[in-house]
Amino acid sequence: MTRRTDDHPDLTDPRVGAPFFSTWRVGTPERQREAAATIARTWERRDWPATGLLGYHVYAGHDGSTLLHHSQWADEPAYEAFVKTHRQERVDEVDTAVPGIERVRLDRYRRYRSATQDGDTRVPGCVVIVEVEFESPDPERQRAWVDAVLEALESEPNPHPGGIGAHFHLSTDGIRVLNYAEWETAQAHIDALAAPGDGVGSATELWKRVQEFPGVKGSTVSRYEHVLGLLPG
Repeated sequence: MTRRTDDHPDLTDPRVGAPFFSTWRVGTPERQREAAATIARTWERRDWPATGLLGYHVYAGHDGSTLLHHSQWADEPAYEAFVKTHRQERVDEVDTAVPGIERVRLDRYRRYRSATQDGDTRVPGCVVIVEVEFESPDPERQRAWVDAVLEALESEPNPHPGGIGAHFHLSTDGIRVLNYAEWETAQAHIDALAAPGDGVGSATELWKRVQEFPGVKGSTVSRYEHVLGLLPG
C-alpha cells in the first residue's frame, strides 16, 4: 500500500543510507502540476514497491519549469532492485500522461552533516537546493568545504530568523555537494540574499574562505515548494 503525506521528509533519519536527488524539466507551471498529480496517481494505485524505499518526495521549482525528486533509500541495492522490477512501468505511465519530460540527472548522495536547532518545530515553506560542483573528484575536499560552511554558519553574527535547517550531502562520485536548506518562506531566503555580504552570510573572514574555496567549479541556487510526499502504507 502507498499513502500520501503532506509532511516534509526527515533528512536526518538514520535509516536512510542512500538519499537520491534528481531533476525533471517539464516546461510550465501547468505541466508541473500535471506531472505531480500523475506521479501521485501512478504510485497510489500500486503497492509500495520496495521495503528499502523509505520515502519519495516531489517539489515544484519556483522557476515554473522544474520538478525536484528526493527518494530516501536504505541502501543502493534496494534502488537497483526497484529499477529492475518496478521503475519502468511508472515511468511509462507518467510519460504517457505528460509527454516530453526531460530527465536532467539522477545523483546519488550520502548525508554528511546537518545544522538544525533543537526543538524547532517550524514547517518549511520553501526548500532551497544549493549545489556546488568541484573541478575533480575529491571526497576530502567535499567534506572540507562543508566543514568550512558550517563553521561560518556557527559564527554568523547576524543569522536570518527565517532559516530552519541545512542538510549537507556528498555525491558518491566525489564531484558535488548538495545543501538541502529549509526556510520558513521563499521571501525569507530572498531577504537573506539581499542582506549585506555575498550570499546568505555576512562579510566575515570565515564566509570569505567559503567563497574563495579552492577547486570550486560552480554553484547553483534553486527554490522549491514541497508538493507531494509518498510513504509506505
